[in-house]
Amino acid sequence: MTTAKRFPASLKTLTPQREASARELLMPQRHLREAAADAARLAQPSGRGLDSGAVRERMVARLRAEGKFDERVLAAMAAVPRHEFVDSALAAQAYEDTALPIGHGQTISKPSVVGHMLGLLFAGAGAQARGHLGRVLEIGTGCGYQAAVIGLLARQVVSIERLQGLHDKAKANLQRAVLPRPYAMPRLVWGDGRVGHAASGPFDSIIAAAGGEDLPPAWMEQLAPGGRLVAPMAASGRGQVLVVLDHVVERGVSRWVRSEHEAVLFVPLKSGVV
Repeated sequence: MTTAKRFPASLKTLTPQREASARELLMPQRHLREAAADAARLAQPSGRGLDSGAVRERMVARLRAEGKFDERVLAAMAAVPRHEFVDSALAAQAYEDTALPIGHGQTISKPSVVGHMLGLLFAGAGAQARGHLGRVLEIGTGCGYQAAVIGLLARQVVSIERLQGLHDKAKANLQRAVLPRPYAMPRLVWGDGRVGHAASGPFDSIIAAAGGEDLPPAWMEQLAPGGRLVAPMAASGRGQVLVVLDHVVERGVSRWVRSEHEAVLFVPLKSGVV
């Protein structure tokens, strides 16, 4: 003879939906199995390992194999979680040597470009003597990634962004990212990068992430004696190239020494704020 399952009398007065819910409470083994399955579904994916230093080390190892990057710059790049500065949908590509969109028609530069430009800054006589980049002005904060790397290589960082949406995004990214100490937290400014930031100058190093037809006079005026500037700029017959400008002082007289390097392609340098 089959014995019918007995449930509390209170279940007899419940609607079918509530009765099913109440029965689940009486079958904890089923509830625990489902809880475990739910937890597995909700757990953060671990396959990518983006929070692991190993994934950044692999990116840096690929750059190091090229034999042309400054070790101090590579060490700083190994410490900054680049995936925290790109949209989550693109996080899996964060440690590839590629530029990625960050919104507002802008991109985050390739790691190799960041490494090369910061290496050019370090190659200046002033940085070589100091062992760091000193006071740095960055033109074009973007998502804040390069500013974060610079913060590990400098004593002071001022970064200007003309697009308020990106300025706000960079601020949030830098506040969220876990970065080692000692660290010079960048001062982010929403403003016109072409006019620089005279109130915080002069600067030992100036780096730009946007290219124009010329170097704004304000940048040259705010570059300290012995300082170095690295920026993309249009060059006759070569398109856009990286330009290095050194402020040299000899016998009390200032002069600017310019050299041109690799061809690059950066977003246009524009005036005003948006």
